[in-house]
Amino acid sequence: MFADQSLTPKEAIRLCALGTVAAGPIAYSALAMAVRHFVSRIMGPSPEIMGTSIELLRHEGLIRTLEGEGDSAMLTITPAGQSELGMLLTANVRAAPTELNKLVFALKFRFLHLLDAPGRKAQADLLIDVCASELARLDDLRQHHAADPGYLVPWLDHDIGALESRLAWLTAFRDGIDAPS
Repeated sequence: MFADQSLTPKEAIRLCALGTVAAGPIAYSALAMAVRHFVSRIMGPSPEIMGTSIELLRHEGLIRTLEGEGDSAMLTITPAGQSELGMLLTANVRAAPTELNKLVFALKFRFLHLLDAPGRKAQADLLIDVCASELARLDDLRQHHAADPGYLVPWLDHDIGALESRLAWLTAFRDGIDAPS
């Protein structure tokens, strides 16, 4: 993890792999394809981020083979893997609009249901805080450059509007977590 307890790119991949296996037994080759598909659709293809080995997860005792071998081996998550998944899923999110943050946000939403109710609420609060910090940062930048010529202010207004919309959505999402249907 980074010093701020947010995920490194390799840990984000581990989260994706462990969360995918936590959903139920999956073939080795299907797991590799699922992780590659999800990550590349969020961040684009990136060889360095795809370097996390399923074999390493198995070697560390986070996943194990139920049956079979090679690409058709059926994998399942272990108790140690469940613990690691929980730790990765509850990690901090950096207050910066990066492709890695976009992936971490998506992974949190993809696997949020694996946490208990207080954990889901805590993660929703964390995502709200990250969004509110980003909004405050852009508001400050806009105020500082409000009188500048050019197109920076309209561009910032667009981004600020998108963040305000996201913040409203996240707040409604948090308030609706575990509400009776």
